[in-house]
Amino acid sequence: MPYPNGHRSIVRKRIVDSARSLFNLHGFESVSIQKIMARAGLTHGGFYSYFDSKSDLYAEVLSCFFTDPTWKNNWKGVVIDKSKNLGPQVVRAYLSRGHFEDVENSCPMVALPTDVSRSGKSAKAAFENVFSAMVDLLNRSSNKKRASGAAEAKAIAALCIGGMVVARAIEDRSTADDLRTACMSVALDLGGWSKATRRRATKSPNQSV
Repeated sequence: MPYPNGHRSIVRKRIVDSARSLFNLHGFESVSIQKIMARAGLTHGGFYSYFDSKSDLYAEVLSCFFTDPTWKNNWKGVVIDKSKNLGPQVVRAYLSRGHFEDVENSCPMVALPTDVSRSGKSAKAAFENVFSAMVDLLNRSSNKKRASGAAEAKAIAALCIGGMVVARAIEDRSTADDLRTACMSVALDLGGWSKATRRRATKSPNQSV
């Protein structure tokens, strides 16, 4: 009996979702294809009908909501409203408590950067593609329309990703929370999304700051 239409795409997504969770929890090297397929409820032998290698799968796992419109976060208390300016929402979501606590459903740019740095060209290219998409979104959403916008967008993206990586590496929870808050404040200010930035922008040239 033939499989229904869309069967392959559904199974492929199950494999990607399984791998994303396991890679986030345990890292690339520690997770076998057998573990990935078992979590997806599939047999080991079926893997190669969908991917050439674990590295091939790894590159696809690196996609997230910047490149995949169907990707949805499961971070508690985080809702993205696509009808509103996405820039400040992305910053707040990325550095949120929900994202900090939900390691399994992390954006892979936070969970896997050290793995990427040790991987081959395909994984590095995938990481760069997702990072560039994040920077582009932040740049387009910025309230600061000037030539330096692209550079600031890169700095905001780095604050979001790096801030979360460092926060998760800190044992003391209050220190980690303070770091997230500090990175969020600076990132929102850089993008022109903070109240302080908007107040400064509305001052006339003759007013003192």
